[in-house]
Formats: sequence, C-alpha cells, structure tokens
Amino acid sequence: MALILTFLGKGGVGCTKIAIAAAKQLSGLGSRVLFVGQDPSPTLSILLGVNTTHDPTEIAPNLRVVQLNTTSLLEQSWEEVKVLEAKYLRTPTLKNVYGQELGILPGMDSALALNAVREYEASGKYDVIIYDGTGDLSTLRLLGIPEILSWYIRRFRQVFAESDIGKTLSPFVQPVTSAIMNMSWTPEDLTSEPTNQANELLDQGKKAIADPNRVAAYLVTNETPEAVATAKYLWGSAQQIGLTVGGVLLNQTFPPLTKGADGGVNSNITTEFSPLPITQLPYADNWETLVNALPNLKNAAQAPKPIIIDTATSQVRVFLPGFDKKQVKLTQYGPEITIEAGDQRRNILLPPSLSGKPVKGAKFQEGYLIITL
Repeated sequence: MALILTFLGKGGVGCTKIAIAAAKQLSGLGSRVLFVGQDPSPTLSILLGVNTTHDPTEIAPNLRVVQLNTTSLLEQSWEEVKVLEAKYLRTPTLKNVYGQELGILPGMDSALALNAVREYEASGKYDVIIYDGTGDLSTLRLLGIPEILSWYIRRFRQVFAESDIGKTLSPFVQPVTSAIMNMSWTPEDLTSEPTNQANELLDQGKKAIADPNRVAAYLVTNETPEAVATAKYLWGSAQQIGLTVGGVLLNQTFPPLTKGADGGVNSNITTEFSPLPITQLPYADNWETLVNALPNLKNAAQAPKPIIIDTATSQVRVFLPGFDKKQVKLTQYGPEITIEAGDQRRNILLPPSLSGKPVKGAKFQEGYLIITL
C-alpha cells in the first residue's frame, strides 16, 4: 500500500513547490514515487522543467509525474459506467451516449481525481503518492468523499426502505427487475445489492483516510498573518474528515520577515500550531537546498489523532484546533453524533456499546472537543 501525502495552505505559500521537493526527497531515498498534479495549467511543467502528460511519465529514477486531465478521466469513467449498466440491464440505454460528448460539471474534477488516486494506489506500483491539489477546503472535501457518500448511502437507503413509497413498490420489485434486468431482485436486494460494491470501496477509503501511515497532510505557511490563519483553519477542518496533519512547513518564499530571539521559528507561530512540529524551510532558489531542509514526511503518525472513541469512559474526543465552542455545533440524531465546524459536518457513527446513548455534556480541553455520553 502506498502512502498518500498532500499539502494544505493559502494560495501563494508554495504548496506545489514543496510537494515537488517532497517527491524528489522521497524518490531519492529509494521510494517509488508518483507525483499527481491536479492543476491543468503549465505551472507544473515549468517548475519541473519537463512536459507533463495525463499518463505517468518517469522524469527521474523512482519518480513519475502525471498531470490529471478531467476530460480524459471522464471518458474513461463513462465507459466503466456503460459496462456496469450492460451487466445489469437487458437493454442498456447509455450505449449511444459517448464520453467525448460529456461536459464537466462542478465537482467532477474532485471525484474523478480521487478515483484516479485510488486506482494508482491500488496498482501497487508506488510506495508514495504525492497529491498536489488546490491545497484548500476543496482538497479536504475531496478526501472526505468516502465518509460523506457512505453516510448518504447509509441514511437514504434506510429512509427509502421505511418510506411509504418503498413499501408500496416492494411487491413489484421482483417482477419488474425480472423483466428489465439480467437478474431477479427482492426488495431487500434493491436496497443493498447496488450499493454493496460502492460501500466496500467507500469503507476502504475511510480506513485509508483514518490511517496516518496511508494518508496524511502537512500544513504550508509563511509568517504573514493571513497565511498562518488559513493554515490553522485548514488544520481544524482536516480533523473533520479524519485526516491526520503531520506537521507545519514554514516556507520562506521570500527573505524572512522576522525571526525568534534565537534565530529560529517565531514563538507566536510555535504557539499557534502546538503541538505540531514546525520545520522552517530556507529561502532557496534551488531544489537541493529545499529538499535537504524537509523533515521526515513519513512521521505523520506521531501527530494527534483526529478522533478517539473511548468506550470504557463513554467519551468521544475530537481534535478541533483553531476552533472554540462558539464555532462548533453539536447535535445528535439516533446512533450518530454530528459535529459542525469549519463549514463542514462530520457524522460520527458510534460503536454498538455507545449507540443510542444521549450526549450528557461536551467541553473543550487542550484542543479536543470532549463529548461525554
């Protein structure tokens, strides 16, 4: 299994440049690295000094680069959809619609990019995949797709099965499916069979995001207040999708503005991002200097866990740095707890031993929202 790394920060702080340096560092240490670029502009080709394509291309020993092309990914995925339709329907209806005709709707870029990264990871050809996305909330929403889609399938499948329309249609499911499909389904099959494969993929995605040895992010910032505030906001928002943030890379994209008394990292920045380790990267105009200054990016597992569920004490601890109690909304519906923070919602499905227990209290302590059941 490959380690997937991404970098988060305000635009202009150097996320792409640091992502490239990380790819160079890890490939130089012997890892088979794939650099995945989301931006279709010429920026990546200029920074690398080579022409990038939508097929993985080796540019150095152990280092391949691919620049995602949404139109190509859409065509490929559409063909897969048609194959799936033909598997189930006796008379497929999509065979006369061609992928080359399809336009790109908002949100398609993220979904197709996530699927592409999943397929590259599943290929077994790489030890590390560097994903260079937008580096903002859009990247976090992309990585949160498995959790969100899983919730929609879980909740709406149950809602449909219990609804009047679901109960009314139930007697007709078997004869209708026998007439139009290559197989006969019962009402139970209708609400489970089409989603089993999807749920399996989504569960794999959720487990990967929750494991810092498989997926991790690093914050990139400089010393400007707006860059620091953005990085801190993204840090807290990353916890809402269960993504581990391994550390902070203080990037000097220009000569340093200020330094601490000892010539190191400004003490205010250290306080803002405690307890994350902070690495100050030098102002450099060559790759070697930047690569050598990077920390060990495989140490993300040492960072605070986004969520801890302690069944012995009936507590759920959610790490939400950058937010206070006024910015967090906590609700409970049935077996799930919903936390709203950073323009994101996270639904926490409680284990059986805690499921159904009402929330007795919640408090902030050392960056954690501690929920007692």
